[in-house]
This record gives sequence, C-alpha cells and structure tokens, in this order.
Amino acid sequence: MEKGDLKILNKGEEEEMELQGYRLCRWRLALVGFGVLCTGGFLLLLLYWMPEWCVKSTCTRTTARDAEVVLLRSTDEFRRWFLARVRVMLAPGSNPFHSLETQTTSPSSPSSPSSHSCTFSNSSSPPLANGHTPHPSDEGPAQELIARFSDYQPTQIRYFTFHSTKYFWNDDVQNFKVLTGLEDLQVSCSSIHSEHSAGLSKNLQEYRRLFFGVNDIAVKVPSVFKLLIKEVLNPFYIFQLFSVILWSADEYYYYAVAIVFMSVISISTSLYTIKKQYVMLHDMVATHSIVRVSICRANKDIEEILSTDLVPGDVMVIPSNGTIMPCDAVLISGTCIVNESMLTGESVPVTKTNLPNPVPEHRGEVSSAYNTEEHKRHTLFCGTNVIQTRFYTGELVKAVVVRTGFSTAKGQLVRSILYPKPTDFKLYRDAYLFLLCLVAVAGIGFIYTIILSIMNKVPAKTIIIESLDIITITVPPALPAAMTAGIVYAQRRLKRIGIFCISPQRINICGQINLVCFDKTGTLTEDGLDLWGVQRVENGSFHLSEENAYKENLVKTQFVACMATCHSLTKIEGQLSGDPLDLKMFEATGWILEEATEEETSLHNQIMPTVVRPPKQLLPPEPNLSPEQDMELYELSPAYEIGIVRQFPFSSALQRMSVVARLLGEKRMDAYMKGAPEVVAGLCTKETVPEDFAEVLECYTKQGFRVIALARRRLEAKLSWHKVQNISRDHIETNMEFLGLIIMQNKLKAETPGVLQDLYKANIRTVMVTGDNMLTAISVARDCGMIPPKDTVIIADAIPPHDGQAAKITWRYADKPTKTTRLEEINISLEDVGAVEEPTTQEMYHFAMNGKSFAVIAEHFPDMLQKLVLHGTVFARMAPDQKTQLIETLQGVDYFVGMCGDGANDCGALKRAHGGVSLSELEASVASPFTSRTPNISCVPSLIREGRAALITSFCVFKFMALYSMIQYISVTLLYSVFSNLGDFQFLFIDIAIILLIVFTMSLNPAWKELVSRRPPSGLISGSLLFSVLTQILICLGFQTMTFLWVRQQPWYMAWTPLTDVCNLTSHLNESDLNNTEQDEHNIQNFENTSLFYVSCFQYLIVAIVFSKGKPFRQPSYKNWPFVVSALILYCFLLFIMFHPVESIDEFLEIVCVPFEWRVKLFLIIVVNAALSVLVETIILDIVLRKLVFSRDKQSSFGVTPAAPTLQGGIDLRAYRFLLCCPHKKAPKARYMHLAQELSVDPDWPPKPTTTTEAKPRPENGSSYQITISS
Repeated sequence: MEKGDLKILNKGEEEEMELQGYRLCRWRLALVGFGVLCTGGFLLLLLYWMPEWCVKSTCTRTTARDAEVVLLRSTDEFRRWFLARVRVMLAPGSNPFHSLETQTTSPSSPSSPSSHSCTFSNSSSPPLANGHTPHPSDEGPAQELIARFSDYQPTQIRYFTFHSTKYFWNDDVQNFKVLTGLEDLQVSCSSIHSEHSAGLSKNLQEYRRLFFGVNDIAVKVPSVFKLLIKEVLNPFYIFQLFSVILWSADEYYYYAVAIVFMSVISISTSLYTIKKQYVMLHDMVATHSIVRVSICRANKDIEEILSTDLVPGDVMVIPSNGTIMPCDAVLISGTCIVNESMLTGESVPVTKTNLPNPVPEHRGEVSSAYNTEEHKRHTLFCGTNVIQTRFYTGELVKAVVVRTGFSTAKGQLVRSILYPKPTDFKLYRDAYLFLLCLVAVAGIGFIYTIILSIMNKVPAKTIIIESLDIITITVPPALPAAMTAGIVYAQRRLKRIGIFCISPQRINICGQINLVCFDKTGTLTEDGLDLWGVQRVENGSFHLSEENAYKENLVKTQFVACMATCHSLTKIEGQLSGDPLDLKMFEATGWILEEATEEETSLHNQIMPTVVRPPKQLLPPEPNLSPEQDMELYELSPAYEIGIVRQFPFSSALQRMSVVARLLGEKRMDAYMKGAPEVVAGLCTKETVPEDFAEVLECYTKQGFRVIALARRRLEAKLSWHKVQNISRDHIETNMEFLGLIIMQNKLKAETPGVLQDLYKANIRTVMVTGDNMLTAISVARDCGMIPPKDTVIIADAIPPHDGQAAKITWRYADKPTKTTRLEEINISLEDVGAVEEPTTQEMYHFAMNGKSFAVIAEHFPDMLQKLVLHGTVFARMAPDQKTQLIETLQGVDYFVGMCGDGANDCGALKRAHGGVSLSELEASVASPFTSRTPNISCVPSLIREGRAALITSFCVFKFMALYSMIQYISVTLLYSVFSNLGDFQFLFIDIAIILLIVFTMSLNPAWKELVSRRPPSGLISGSLLFSVLTQILICLGFQTMTFLWVRQQPWYMAWTPLTDVCNLTSHLNESDLNNTEQDEHNIQNFENTSLFYVSCFQYLIVAIVFSKGKPFRQPSYKNWPFVVSALILYCFLLFIMFHPVESIDEFLEIVCVPFEWRVKLFLIIVVNAALSVLVETIILDIVLRKLVFSRDKQSSFGVTPAAPTLQGGIDLRAYRFLLCCPHKKAPKARYMHLAQELSVDPDWPPKPTTTTEAKPRPENGSSYQITISS
C-alpha cells in the first residue's frame, strides 16, 4: 500500500472524516522540545491550538494500518482537525461475533456461521509488533480470557477512540470501522429467533465486552482545574497575560490589576456555566442508567448482573413491573407498554409487540434484515421506561440486546449534545479578521518605534517595552470583556422575562434569525385533543351532528361499540393511559375498561382479552322481578360487555388501526376500524358511504378539525379465537360498513396566531416540524396562519427504489383551496427584468412531506431537497435525527434557523439550530441554548428582539474599541516622535474612567419594543460598518495631527520644563519642582502630551455617542440613563480641568498648564471634530450611503422570502424595485435567495399534481431527476 494514504471514515454519514496515518518520530520530538524551551512554552501553546501542526511537526506519514497517531479532518464546511492515539489490544479472537469455542489458531480464517462479518485484527503481525504495547486498561480482562483459551494465538486488535466511539482496524476493507452492535451481522428477523434467542455464555459475553466496552453512557464531569486550564489557554487570555506581564515590567500596575480582575470574573462565570451544563447532562444520563438486570445464559440459567455488563447478543428478561431500559433491545416474546417521551417527546405509552418470526414456508420471502428504524414497533430503546409487560403466566418477556453504550438511541442523543457541530457566525469570523488588521497596524507601529529608538540610541530595555506596548495599545486586552458586556446584559434581560440561557454567545446569533421551526404538540397547540362532536351514518346517509355519544339511545349502537373498542388504551396502576386521541374518544363514551389480572390469565392457555362495558346508568332498566327470578336471570343472561380479542396497532403508513372484538354471549366476532376518513371510506362498501361524504369532510377539515372515520364488519362464524390471532389485517380490513365520523379539536394555544403574525410581519419564515400526523399538521398550520387560507399545499410522497425501479416522488394537493383571489408575489426574472413594470401575481404554494419522504428525497434527490425547503412549511412524522437534518438543510441554503420545541425528541434540532428554545425544563433544556419558563411561543419574538439588540450592541462596542485602540495608537505614535508618551495615570484615566465606564454603560440599551422587517448586518466586514470605522479613524487622525502640529507653531511654544510659565503664573519655584525634573525620565510632561490628551479624551466620548445608535433594533441612547449620566459627568469633568486647572489633578494626570487662548482653540478643535463625526455618521452614512451601500446588505432580509410573503408584498416590492433599478448588480449573497430567483423563472416549478419525479441520473445537464407525467 502507498505510504501516506488518505482514508474516508463514516463515508456518506454526518460524521464523515478524512484520516491520515502517522508514526511518532524521535528526532522531531526532540526538536519540538527544544523549540518549546527556546520560546518559553509558546510553541507548545501553538501546537495545542493547531492539532495538524502538532502531528506534522512530531510525526512522519505512514499507512493507516501501521499508524501510531491518526490525524482526522471533518469533511463538512468547518473542516476541523482532530488527532487520536492508536492503541493496541490483545484478544483471544479477531471478531466479536465469532464463537470462542470454534476459534482456530489462525484468527483471520472465517470460523463461525457469521463468516461474512468483518475481521477486526492485524493477524499477520506478531503480538507486540510496530513498537506498540497493549493498552493497560484493556490488558487485564484480555489476559484472563487468553489464559483460558491458551491453545489459541492472541490477536492484536488496533483501535482508536474519538468522540466516545471506538474505531477498529478492519483488514477486509483496509480501514477503521465502528462496531455498532448486532446489526453489524445483518441478522434477519428469523435468525434473531433461531440463533440469538438462547443467550450468551459468560466467556462469550466477556469476549464481546472487549470490543463493545462497558454498557454505560459515561458523561465525565471534568474537574474545575481541567476546565480552568482549557479556558485559560484561550488565545485572548494568553494575550492578556502577555499584556499584564509587559505592563508590570513598565510599572503600569493599576490597569494590569483591573484587567486581571475582569479576566478572573469572566473566567469564573464561564467555568460555572460549563460545569453546570456538564453536571446537568451527567445527572440526566446517570438517572437509572445502571440497574440490575436478569439475563438468560446459553445453558438456560437465569442470572442477575449489572446492566453495565450487557453486550449485543445477550438475552435480557424484562421484569413484569417494568424498568428503565439500559440498552437497545428487540423484543422476542411478550408485549411491553413503554413510555418513549425521552425519544419522541410524546408522553403517550406505546405498545411494543414481539418481533415476528416468519413461518418456515414463507421465511425466504418474508424475513428481512433486522433494522432498529424499520422494526421500532418491536424495539425497546435505551432510556425509555417500560411501564408493564404482558405475557402468558409463567412465561418470561425476553429481549435480545442489539446495541449498548453510546451506540444506543440515547447514547447518540448524548453524543450530539457532548460534541455539537460548531455554529458558524460571520460576526466572530469578521472579528478575527478585524483583529488581524489591527495587528498589522500594530506591526507598522512596532517597526516604526524600533527604528526611531535605535536612531536616537534609546536603551534596549526601553526599546523592547515601548515597541511591545504599541501592540497592547492597538489590540486592546479589554476587548473580550467589552464584547461580553452586551451579551451579559441581554442575558439578564432575557432572564427577567423567563428565558434562561446556557450558551450566551448564541444571543448575538439570534439577532440574525430569519426562519423559525416549531414543534406542534405542546408548542403551537395544547397537549391534548378535545372531542367536538360525532356524526353517525345509518343506511348510507349522515345524521345531524351530535355533541357526544354519552346517551342511552346510543349505548348499544355499533358506532359507540367501535368508539369503546377501537383503541390501544391500557390501565397502568389503575389509571387509563394511551394515545390522547384514543383517551378522549373512549372517555366520551363513558364506558369502563377492565383488564384481566394475572390470576385470571393463569387459568387459561391464552391471554384473557381486555373487556369494555357501559356504565349501569346508561343501560335500559331491568323489568321488576322477584328475587328468585332475578338471581336465576342474572346467572343466565350475560351482562352487556365486549371483549377485545385482537389489536392491529395504528400504522402511520396505513393511516388506520383496527380491532377484532366479541360481544359477550355472541358466537361471531366483529371487526372495528378507525382512521383517516379517505382511507376508511375506501375500505368500505360503496352503498354504506354517504354520497355527500367528501363535502361533509371538507367542511370540517377547512375549519381545522381533526376528523376520524369509524367502520365495522361482522366476521365469518368459522373464525375462531386461534385463527384470529394469526390472521393478517388485510383479511379483516375489507368490505367494511361505514359508521360515521368523530370530530376532534386540537386547540391552538391562545398566543400562537398573534406570535406567528408578528413573525410574518417581520419577514421571518415559520415552518412546522412535528412527529404528528401530516393532515393534522396541515390543518393546524392553516388554523394558526402559518399557511394562509388561499394558499395551495402540495404534498410530496417519495417512494424509495424497489424491484429495480428508481426512487420517485408523486405530487398531490392536500386539499383544493378556493382560488377566487390570489396573493401578490414578486416574480423576479433575471433575463428580462428591465421590461417588467409591475410584479406578476402567482399562486402561493407550500410543500408538505412526512419523515419517510424526507429521508428518500435527502438520499435520492439531494439537489431537489434544497428547492423543496424553500417553500416547505409542514414536515410531519419526523424522527429526532430528521429534525436535526432539516435544520442543517435549511442552514445549508444560508437561513439563520431558530427552533422552538418542548420534548427530548427535539434535543438534536435545538442544539443544532442557530437559536434553540425549549419550552420544557426537562431533557430538552440540557441540549437547548435557551429555556423558556413561559410554556408558549411568545418567547420567540422576545428572543429575536434581544438578539438583534445584543448584535447591534456588539457592533457598537467593537467599533468603539477599534476607535479607542486607533485613537490611543495615533496619540502614542505622535508622542513617540518627540520621545514622549502618555503617562501611567493618563493611560489609567483613559482606560478605566473613560473606556470601561463607557463600554459597560453603552451596552445597556434595551431592545426595541417590536420586531421590524429589517435584519441587522451579520458581519463586521460590510460596506456601512467599514465606512463608519474608517471615516472616524481618519477624522480622529486628522484632528490629532492638526493639534500636534499646531501646538508647535504657537508663539509661546517651547520645550517644557518645571520652570516654564506660559500661563503667567506667579508661583515660585520650590523643591517639588526640582524633584519633578528628576523624576520625569519618560518626558511625559510637555505641551504636545497635554494637548493630545485633551483632544483624545473628547474623541473617545464623541465616537461613543456617535456609535451608540438606537432605533430600529435598540431603544434610543437617551433612554439609557447610566450611559447618559456617565457621558455628561466625563464631559463636565474634562471641560472643568481644561478651563479651570486644578493643581492636584494636573499633577496626578501629569498635564501642564497651557495659555487660555490655546484652551479655547482646543475646544474649537473638539467642537468641529464632534460636528464632523456626527455629520459623517448620521447624515452621510445613514441617509445617503445606506441607499447605495447598505441596501445590498438588506437584500438578505427583505428579498425573495419564499413561502412567507409580507403583507401585500410590501417588503418584497422594495427588493423588487431595487433589482429593477440595479439590474446589473451582483446576485444576492444568500443561497436561498439565489435559488428563489432561479425557481421563479422555471416553468416546471412547482411540480403539478399530475406529475411524478423519478431519480434518473442525467449527466448532460447535471440533474439527478426528471419529471414525467403520470397517467
């Protein structure tokens, strides 16, 4: 194999990475060690910050197979570098799924029935080849096993750990691979029953544990010391340390102490926040993560072990009173009722049935490979709560362990929280670029100072200190603290309105949000459904709608019998629980549900059915009989009870559920079905379905109701209990009799429509992403205003490739909205835009799809997915990882995405979004950057407003700190030319009394009271911001240079000494003057210094006021009283000491007395400076240049915003006109706008409901699909 080969890990997956192999090189290590000593440890810091430099400077390239260190690089847009140490483990075998008893002396030979599985070994190498030593932590158990199987040669297993996942070297594919669990074997459903249901021997369990590790999701809480070291090694803090050492050498102790004090507070706050997050996550994961479990051994013994010892292949016994699942396992016998709220966010118990074991004659065609996603109805997931189990008495409910540790569903969730993708934000990238520019400016000053000092024979120590001092002046060490201030204040304001933040840096990013994804249940709507009414059908026609079914005349009707039996409810600790819809439906009947006890079940060879019966008060009264007759009749005539014999659970694919039930005393059984009205009506005989069915249904759905249809069929007499248990649902669900409709209401939260309207006006797109049913989601989207009444909803149904046919998408309308009026939308044509006078009207449309379609489109139509999300408004039946994937897709087209949800199933999406808000204080709050105490979406606009205010504050502070640096840099550079400098107390007064006071008060402006349609710019490198900073630097430079040159032209000017008396003061020379003469080694006291000090102090205040802007994102500065008071006090103080010198203050600040007429001239310079600064910033920039420069930035906020036009197209119209005026300007930067422009001129978009899109590669035009008209 070629040296230095590049491998791809996790190909095609989210965590795809490039891998290069390296071997440690001794002479390079020695050289780096010497470099570390020579640079005082700075080289070590540099290598810590740059992993790729660290590896390349200490190692030489080698093949991945022989690597001692691997260098990893992510293939996403961030291209991050990581390094990992390759370890070697000795094991008695090479493959975890081989049986030790059948292991041969040549470990690489396939020796088990699973010969197609991978071999994780380096079998050709001797046990201690390549200079590796086995990893000590793995040696103990391995050596014990090797001793037991001493006949077999120990095998060397090479692996490395990255992000809590072990990657093993695989000889077959010549790459590192992850072992996930039993699915690696691609086991079929039948082989799980036949080969994996017996359990593992203790030896085999220990052997597998060498590979899969301990079954524990370990979230280690780092010590404060470790966190401190990691935090302190931040480049900013290192620079601060350098500055503090330099100032101490220059005896500038006061400001050094102030910076140290601020840094300590900043670091302490950061450590507290990080530590708290780790503790919260650790506590969430640690709860019930280690339990005692019973497992079946291969010899049929039952043994109790700790859950940490479980490995894939173990057979676990699920206790009858329930447990918290410590792993992912597939149920092979019995039934479990599970609360999966940890995964799905829905606190609805789910019934899990045992994995079907296909009968031998059909096994070849039916038995497919087991997959946790496909077979989730039979899989118990880690972290979910098994409430109770049901099976024959004396029989055990068993499950085969499929995945353990971080490979489980819960483990993957925790990994996504522990190792999130970085959130890219232009502000921070631009901030570093801006700092680099400041460093370049500092470099010029550094060289200038050295050359000037050498020419004038200044001592070497002074040259070093003064030249380095220029760098600390140009790059202000207080910048991190200053930038943090606005965020801290915003965080405090958010806390006051009940929004808590664990990731303060995200507040700024929230200011850019232009799309918000909402979960539905519990977020937009109340948690449950309410029964609005029922509409029965008899003899093929509808009755009038009725409020409820709790009536004597309805108690024995088939309609009520269907409502009472067709559900998946169960009793848990005496309380009815199950799907909220089922619960409301059953409660509306007033019936009673009874489940068989364990004692009753033990009397039969089958599970006793669940029984439902009406309350006595609803049954017709019995005729008055004598007690003897009464007793006799009671024994003979059965009570009115219905037993539920068989359940076919609700299937989202089939959109229905059904049950087989029998009325007590009846010989024949009945099948009852409920589901989506169109589906149920299609399975009923035509004569039973009313002719006006479609009109009645449309009437309800348009009003936003959720409609459920009911049906029944009398089953054949030959169908016995046993036959029913094995019959397929297709035989049952046919030729049904239509019974009527149940109308349910999913109430919106009162605040929902208003908040969505506010976001709509602010030109912020809203998207619904839910785990609920598609039609319900569309109905709620219409109800809350997310989809306006006149807009069309196009459902994309994607089918994966099967039987040699390509994947395809069929398009259909969700409903047919009235099309009498049309909303105005801007159609931008890039070809002939100049000829258009008025915007064309086009029907607005929205795409809706479910999770399965989303997965198919993402895999087979990746280039179409980006087009679909531009107008995608409803995403239903989305799994947790699909929600995250949707967020990433939206971010991929340059949206700034917010996410609002309330369940643990939203964790990944909340973490991945630019701004995630959790409405729950449970699991989701651990992952979510923001948690709201208010359980509704009113927190979203508040967060965006505060984000915008914090972002504008960050710009103001950054601009101010840049000007502060440059003003001080200009002052010091000018003074260096006359071998002077600012005095220590002048620096101190500027740095603390002016800069820190102004920075920490100018950040206090609260957010503007409403959301406006314009967004603030996202980065510092924008035309308006650069113009603002550069013009203010030039103004300050001009006026300081003018002051410096003008003071030297004054008739009274001379080289200042303590004897100089230009103010005509009559004070006599005393001893202190002589002492001053001796002390002023640095030539601080002179006319140039004093003049520049006065002018520069006023310049700091001028730019602070000029940059401190209010509307439309912040309240105006005059409402920020701490800032106004601080600025006024400083103005008054400076004017006072300028026009009325106080000797003690002058001595402290080392300023000298200048003639009164020069003070007046200085005042005039300051006034003209202020007037020019205000003129340039407010008149030229805000009014004139905004239309030319800044308007292009605004494109990103009010350009073509798909699927969310503002009212009457007002905002879009301005962008449209802008494009008309400037047809040859560059295309918009945002990718979603670019795509919207392309689609606006595409005649085939949106796809018509009569078309099918097939995945057919067509290289000639680069498209991966083609549209065909279906018949």
